[in-house]
Amino acid sequence: MLSRVADSIYWMTRYIERAENIARFINVNLNLSLDMASGMAGAWQPLVMTTGDHEVFEKRYGTDYSRENVIQFLALDREYGNSIISCVAAARENARSVREIISSSIWEQINRSYLLLKDATQNRVAHKDPHGFFKGITDMSHMFTGLLHATMSRGEAFHFALLSQFLERADKTSRILDVKYFMLLPTPENVNSPYDVIQWGAVLKSTSGFEIYRKQFHRIVPKQVCDFLIFDPDFPRSIHCCLTNAKSALHEITGTPRAAVSNPAEKSLGRLCADLDYSDIDDVISTGMHEYLDDLQTKINQVGIGIREVFFKIPDNQTEQTSVQVQ
Repeated sequence: MLSRVADSIYWMTRYIERAENIARFINVNLNLSLDMASGMAGAWQPLVMTTGDHEVFEKRYGTDYSRENVIQFLALDREYGNSIISCVAAARENARSVREIISSSIWEQINRSYLLLKDATQNRVAHKDPHGFFKGITDMSHMFTGLLHATMSRGEAFHFALLSQFLERADKTSRILDVKYFMLLPTPENVNSPYDVIQWGAVLKSTSGFEIYRKQFHRIVPKQVCDFLIFDPDFPRSIHCCLTNAKSALHEITGTPRAAVSNPAEKSLGRLCADLDYSDIDDVISTGMHEYLDDLQTKINQVGIGIREVFFKIPDNQTEQTSVQVQ
């Protein structure tokens, strides 16, 4: 497969997944605001801080981390490359460049989603009906994923799509968890309080893990929630499950046996999966939850860099068109 095509498939899927996860990310606070209207002061700033783009936000909005400004920045700001509208627009451009590879149904879904999102942005739906707006983003992504599995053959293009989807999902699950553990809890005395339980429930709901968790463990226990979101091998949005699936997709692309490596991307991803295989929640807590998640995000980024170097880097003597992408 041409590196240009693989690159476009990779980023098309990654941007759709990113848009969905940003919507989930915001819903952490929207869900909390329904239950704790009196305790939400200053709770919107952490959403921007954990993206690492707080300097970009402050250049445009100053230090006013109000609900309206944060939603505008993360969802609707076309000048911010990782906003929902920017992600869907970039996914659409990448899909346009590989229409001969993807199915017509996938292209139509992405194009329709962009047009609906553009119209919703103009009508300020995200501010007027935020829950409906962000649910629509999630439904859009689910439709895309369903069409991906239903209409694409299981060749290299399909596995590049899975690889990018699972890497993005692992990264965003870690960030959602980091928001709660490192920033949302205002005072130590609230630990294990009803206030704390409500917050952990919101985190689980933002990853679609609330019902699955309650069926398995019944009570919301913070340590158990962290273990579930990081290490559970079967929950499809746990970090461990996502990275294991990403590793499988990468080996399907290269044809390398699962126990071997043939390039730096496989090596870095294999090492990351091995670290998760032989770690547990007690190791995480002894390291420090925020420190562990911050290091994990760095390693996931390094995997992405390795994939780009191995599969997408174009030699200087070639003029192949690259895809639309925002790091």
